Amino acid sequence: MADSSYTIGVDLGGTNLRIAAVSPEGRFIEKIALDTEVKEGRERVVTDLCDAIKELERRLKGSKLAGIGIGVAGIINLANGTVRQSPNLPGWSDFPVRDDIERRLRTHVILENDANAAALGEKWVGAGRDASGLCMMTVGTGIGGGVILDGRIWHGMDGMAGELGHMTIDPNGALCGCGNLGCVEAYAGASAITRMAAAAIRVGRSPELAREADALGELTAEIVYIKAKQGDLVAREIFEMVGRSLGVALANLINIFNLPLYVVGGGVARGWDAFAPALMAEVRKRSLVYRSSSTRIEPSSLGGEAGLLGAAYLPHMRDPQWKNQ
Repeated sequence: MADSSYTIGVDLGGTNLRIAAVSPEGRFIEKIALDTEVKEGRERVVTDLCDAIKELERRLKGSKLAGIGIGVAGIINLANGTVRQSPNLPGWSDFPVRDDIERRLRTHVILENDANAAALGEKWVGAGRDASGLCMMTVGTGIGGGVILDGRIWHGMDGMAGELGHMTIDPNGALCGCGNLGCVEAYAGASAITRMAAAAIRVGRSPELAREADALGELTAEIVYIKAKQGDLVAREIFEMVGRSLGVALANLINIFNLPLYVVGGGVARGWDAFAPALMAEVRKRSLVYRSSSTRIEPSSLGGEAGLLGAAYLPHMRDPQWKNQ
């Protein structure tokens, strides 16, 4: 790719739509952030997305757009560029979004799962830039994941690999939104944190959490984290549960893949200091591979930008000058 070229990455979420022009070195050149008008229908969302991309092209007139990558939460049909299922984009199932955008913009578009894109971003310019492969858990409202083997996204048989949040860690455990019992997502995602906190408040175990939630008019995982850092015992117990649950899941992943790096990202990862001790203790207890190797477990170094940068890197995967590390 020429020095004057750039790619565009899109992070298409149910609430926010972020679009960025990114240099071949992984540097942000221009960004646009919009609300995702999901209630207005998919036509409105795609129109807003395409208009934003055209605006970036206008701003960067004289440079070459080398391709567009789009990260979407949900199960993606890579072959035909459709969203099979997305909790954030109701009404998008089997919608040929890739072809629609390519028709409007007359350039190549790659559609990808958002957690896979985040893992790719960490591999490109983040925590995994010097690693031959990595596994990333994205811990947000729920839990997603992506696996990079020999520098490339591992999609599995038909693009559904990496649903790390739905590993069973307790066969008789809490009901997950997927219908299974005991998924790691039911114990470590932001929704799980608020569920556990609300249950404690209902039985009067944490007056401090109750007062904070009442004062702010809501109960969030961030509130629970703040109270944990302030020493609230219930909040600390909840984040220890988060750490233990992630630790069980990561121990399994380490034993299976034996990769050099495992990255924990997503919004909940901002509470790394509150759950990491329990996570590391669980991994050391459960993974002989971890104890016998130089495997690293680290928080994301790119934070909320990992998915956007990874989406922007997707077109590079087609470039003949790109080499696996």
